[in-house]
Amino acid sequence: MVSPKASMSARTFAAFLTLSFAALAQQGSAGAQPSAPAAASQTSARQQQEQQQQSNAAAAAAAGAGAVIVSEQLASQDPFALPAPNQRATQWLGYASPSTILILGGALIVLAAFVGRFAPKKRRRIRRATILVMLYVTTFAVAVVLHWVHAEGWSRRVWFLADLFEVLVVIDLVAILLFDLILLLLRIEIANIVHDLALGAAYILAFIGMLHRSGVQLSGIIATSAVVTVVLGLSLQATLGNVLGGIALQLDDSIHVGDWLQLPSGQQGKVKAIRWRHTVVETRNWDTVIVPNSALLNDNIVILGEREDQPTQHRMWLYFNVDFRYSPEEVINVVEDALQSTPIPNVAAFPPPNCICFDFARQGGESYVNYAVRYWLTDLAQDDPTSSAVRVRTYVALRRANIPLALPGTAVFVSHDDPEHRERKQAREIAHRVAALEQVEMLSSLSSEERLQLANFMRLAPFGRGEVITRQNATAHWLYVLTKGDVEVKVRADNGAEKLVARMAAPNVFGEMGVVTGEPRTASVIAASEVECYRLDKEAFQRVLKQRPQIAESVSNVMARRRGELAEVREGLNADQKKARVREEKSRILESLQTFFGLDDDNVN
Repeated sequence: MVSPKASMSARTFAAFLTLSFAALAQQGSAGAQPSAPAAASQTSARQQQEQQQQSNAAAAAAAGAGAVIVSEQLASQDPFALPAPNQRATQWLGYASPSTILILGGALIVLAAFVGRFAPKKRRRIRRATILVMLYVTTFAVAVVLHWVHAEGWSRRVWFLADLFEVLVVIDLVAILLFDLILLLLRIEIANIVHDLALGAAYILAFIGMLHRSGVQLSGIIATSAVVTVVLGLSLQATLGNVLGGIALQLDDSIHVGDWLQLPSGQQGKVKAIRWRHTVVETRNWDTVIVPNSALLNDNIVILGEREDQPTQHRMWLYFNVDFRYSPEEVINVVEDALQSTPIPNVAAFPPPNCICFDFARQGGESYVNYAVRYWLTDLAQDDPTSSAVRVRTYVALRRANIPLALPGTAVFVSHDDPEHRERKQAREIAHRVAALEQVEMLSSLSSEERLQLANFMRLAPFGRGEVITRQNATAHWLYVLTKGDVEVKVRADNGAEKLVARMAAPNVFGEMGVVTGEPRTASVIAASEVECYRLDKEAFQRVLKQRPQIAESVSNVMARRRGELAEVREGLNADQKKARVREEKSRILESLQTFFGLDDDNVN
């Protein structure tokens, strides 16, 4: 922008030239009149006097018009400029006002405060506006210095840059107010590229408008730019294709930041940014893939886990094999019960995980049935860890049901399958069970024969981390002897929240209350690690108690103490209240035990 001071000087100079040319024209006209000879009576002194009067009047009119023009130009100001506040400021700063800096700086600070409060993710736009304000202040200061040293030519050029940065700052502040605050308040979300396009178009229009106001002929620039555009379009065809692809992707809202994509190469990754030329995709391997936007438009891209009006979750497949000797229905029920009984992190509750019979052996080349577990992954970044947890849950469920995974048909195992070998193997297993029973405090009063009798009825029951072994308020069927791992005992309150009341490590026993008294489970027991348990049902325990009813008293002592510990946690009992509760529970449990198993009170010492 050319300063009004310089513009007024140019217009005054033009008015001066106009007056000069008018005076010369009048003088030439008067000099061109032929002098009247004394003998010619047609030209009289009266006519010469009238011509002289007309010439003087024309000169006076021209001078008056020029004075009016000059006075108007001196009085006019640039309508888009903020004038200096007083004559002294005009003398030192030219036509500009330092209050412009204060106004723009204050507006920037206010908008920065609102953006930081309501749209913190848009702070980078505040940084860009800050840079423009700094450029404006710098060019303003340089122009003032040049004005001081009377370098008017350079001062006018720098004033033009200052005006340009001033307009850009205003455009940036308006864009921040509109796109980042008002539209956010109205809950209208637009793509970043729309903001960039609108801002770029405003910059271009502002620059062209300032050139036009400065008197620059734009027709030649437009013609030249058209030729340059054609040349650049041919030479940068691929780049322009990517740029247009980025615009199309954001305008049609097909791919968003945060989406998980599967590229034609098979790579999967999360979209971190959609830029003008490319899209940034981060894979699970901690790699970053730069995908040209044109490739996203031309290829078939799979957006993982996206379904209209549904939560983001992706179906996963896990395969395993089981021998033909086991019914597919039994295998499916065992696996589905294990997967659906206890939630697994990052596995969707709906649709629930399920198991299907995927395929049979083909042409007799395989001796097993192929099964598949299908589950829906909710956190697509945790695919492998979640699949591992599902495999562990499947494995322990099959092992708990005594269903082994199939071995390849070509594997050959040589073993001594004779009665003595089977007996030795069985003896080792029974010894392991008896050793586990010896570590259980509640069964410490049992004799060796009684432990051996119970050991013959114990069944192996492994559990994976996070599985619910017993559930609160459920009907009790087994007593569990813990031989490996840790479990957590949790109690569910009336509001549904679960509270951890105890943590038990092997060797130990739990679930005895329901088996011994027939009461529902009073707490939930959850595997805190990989757990190995042995199940002991009511009938086996009843046989031992029938033979020696005195065992009931030692069992009731241990059970009463555990009830007291649970009550201490749940009700906040002190030491005396806990002792009283233990005595009360011992009497009640012993009575319930005798009634449940039909024991004779007289046989109990």
